Amino acid sequence: MKLASDVVKCQGYGNCIAADEKHFDLDDDGLVVLLEETVADEDRTSVEAAIRSCPVDAIWLEGVGSEAAR
Repeated sequence: MKLASDVVKCQGYGNCIAADEKHFDLDDDGLVVLLEETVADEDRTSVEAAIRSCPVDAIWLEGVGSEAAR
């Protein structure tokens, strides 16, 4: 699975980092940075928690139905 993000939507809340520091960070402007775009099966739970925690839906898993990933 592959992570995707939209820095235009990102408002820098940082909820994704609280849920999964392995895959997410914020840049100097406070916008989401994907540290690892590929998600291993064992990381899926924490990545999905991070995705659900984003109040502006700025991150998602490509190719996964919206109900499963958001």
